[in-house]
Amino acid sequence: MIEELNILRNKIDKIDKDLLKLLSQRISLVSAVGEIKSRDGLFIYAPDREEIIISCWRREAVVLGISPDLAEDVLRCIMSESYHNEYKKGFKMLRPNLGPIVIIGGTGQMGQFFCKMLTLSGYKVNILDKKNWIYAESILMDAGMVVISVPIHSVIVVAGKLSCLPSNCIIVDLSSIKKISLHAILAAHEGPVLGLYPMFNLDHGNMVKQVVIYCEGRYPEAYQWLLEQIRLWGARLHCCNIREHDQYMSLTQGLCHFITFMTGYYLSKEKINLTKMLSFASPTFRLKLITIGRLFNQDPQLYADIIMTSKNNLMLIKRYYRRLGRILILLERDKKQEFINQFKKIQNWFGTYTDRFCKESRKILRQINNYKNNI
Repeated sequence: MIEELNILRNKIDKIDKDLLKLLSQRISLVSAVGEIKSRDGLFIYAPDREEIIISCWRREAVVLGISPDLAEDVLRCIMSESYHNEYKKGFKMLRPNLGPIVIIGGTGQMGQFFCKMLTLSGYKVNILDKKNWIYAESILMDAGMVVISVPIHSVIVVAGKLSCLPSNCIIVDLSSIKKISLHAILAAHEGPVLGLYPMFNLDHGNMVKQVVIYCEGRYPEAYQWLLEQIRLWGARLHCCNIREHDQYMSLTQGLCHFITFMTGYYLSKEKINLTKMLSFASPTFRLKLITIGRLFNQDPQLYADIIMTSKNNLMLIKRYYRRLGRILILLERDKKQEFINQFKKIQNWFGTYTDRFCKESRKILRQINNYKNNI
């Protein structure tokens, strides 16, 4: 029996080596594709082509007796690595005559990320922060674009120090509350102004398939090239007004981060043994713990700004608190049917998204289950 197993395992090992060789060949071809895209200014992410390839893989997998979900998962992993390799080739510069780009707060994570992306596209980028602010006037005097990447509580102060900018200089704001930041910048600078907010973490190292929100400030014709440059980087752009931006940021960040914070606060006060909890955790609960733990791995000042700077966030949190109290009353009074009725109402509100989210979560939970024993 052992001899039979060894024969089969040796065949599997040979196939695995062949797969790695094929992957290496594919990566080489992808690098060549990346060079062409970089040279000719083609989009790094082609969603239509990607979906065609995935559909073909799924169909072929069925013919070969392979799970189409497995085939898609493998292909998506390969594609993700391919995008990473294409990034190394850089991007076409869409505004070659632009003056130097200055990133204020360029030593922070988001500032560093934009510095990398702009440098990969061939632009000259200078960093301005507290350490070299005494040279701000000389650094800013010929700037073609200024990117402000500082905490929201610092934006007003920074905006007030930009009077030396050329009138045609583009100011790009990356803060999370546009009513505060854009109003301050528009009051301080008479030239083009754009609000951007990347809706992703920086772990990916690239913008492929990531969402970037933008709010038009002033003279949009002056920064259309930048939006196109961001699309070249692979991002998906979504335009909204300042009010809509801040409304949804309050929900997706202010309220949700507060709820995550409170769950971590509660667990810490209960003195839960995390090691033991992880041994009892289902993949779904582990995902919740991952989300909580991720938040507490970040800069506390950043999350204090996100949650506490906006008055709208406080109003949302108060409404959440009142509604939590109403559900608590149902539990105290053992109103099981009323709880079920509320559940069904929420179920109806989600509609077909429940099926969609369930399908998406299966893949995430499968990955968590594959890795959970290694942590």
